Amino acid sequence: MAKSSTTADDILACAHQLILAGGYNGFSYADIADVVGIRKASIHHHFPSKVDLAKVLVSRYRESAENGIKNLEHGIANPLDQLRAYLQYWETCITDASAPFCVCALLASELPILPAEVATEIRTYFTFLSGWLTSVLERAAQQGVICLRDTPRVEAEAFMATVHGAMLSARAYGNAEIFGVIMTPQLQRLSAKS
Repeated sequence: MAKSSTTADDILACAHQLILAGGYNGFSYADIADVVGIRKASIHHHFPSKVDLAKVLVSRYRESAENGIKNLEHGIANPLDQLRAYLQYWETCITDASAPFCVCALLASELPILPAEVATEIRTYFTFLSGWLTSVLERAAQQGVICLRDTPRVEAEAFMATVHGAMLSARAYGNAEIFGVIMTPQLQRLSAKS
C-alpha cells in the first residue's frame, strides 16, 4: 500500500519545484499556498520559516539519494555499471523532466545568500555524494574495470562536477540530450584501459 501524501509532503514537493524553477529567493509562502491550495498559516504550522522548509527539503533530498544509492548498490555489483546506472537515472530525470536538475547543485550556486543551516545541509549532501563516488571509483580501480588518472577522491570530485555541469548545460540549451553528450565520453574515459 502506497503511503498517502500529507500536507507537509505537498508543501515540500511544491517548494522543490519552485526552487528548481527560480531558486531559493524565487518563491514565497504565498506561492506555495496558491499551488497547494492552503493558507500561509498552514505552511507556517508545518515549517515556521523558509529556512526550516529549505533545511527539511534538502535533508529529505539527501536521505532519498542515500536510499537510492543503497538500492543501486544492492541491485548492481559492478562499480562501473553503478556509475552507468547513476548517469542513466539523471538522464531519464532530465529527459522526462521529473527531476531536471539536482536541487542541491542548484542551491549550491546560491550558497553566499543562503542561511547557514541550509548551506550546512547542502554541504552534507555533497560530502555524501563525493564519498559514494570515491568508493565506487576505488572499487572499480581495484577490480581493473577503470583507469584513474588521479586519486579516486579527485576523480570523484571531477565526475560529480561534470554531472552537475552537464545538467546545467542541458538546461541552458533546452536540450536533455546534452547531458548524455557530455557524460558518455566521461564514462568512456574512465573505463578506457591506459
